[in-house]
Amino acid sequence: MTDHTPNEARVIPLRPGPAASGPPAPPAAVPREPLWRHLVGDVLRKERQAQERTLKDVAAAARISMPYLSEVERGRKEASSEVLAAAAGALGLGLGDLLARTHAELVRVTSRRSAVPARAVRNGSAHDGLCLAA
Repeated sequence: MTDHTPNEARVIPLRPGPAASGPPAPPAAVPREPLWRHLVGDVLRKERQAQERTLKDVAAAARISMPYLSEVERGRKEASSEVLAAAAGALGLGLGDLLARTHAELVRVTSRRSAVPARAVRNGSAHDGLCLAA
């Protein structure tokens, strides 16, 4: 009733794949969008270091704890707008300045991904702005 010999196993592939010339290639990694908290933290840290100031100094001026500021700079904490405004103010920046620099960093980081196709434009217009809602 069957076409195969009784002592041989029959392999039925679940997915079509390459010939048995070697292990299959791993799937291409899809680049992930950077998290906002990582970008904000990078901007805060770069500005603090550019001013040659310590975490302790900036945290004291911002009236936030030094460990919390460190966590924010490393992108481990999602800081509130009040904390971000305080940290920016301690560095001599306004909240708008911090957001503009973070937006510029986002554009810089994502523009390196030229292999990723751009999203489709809706209604014939591309959006080039930044909108945050709390």
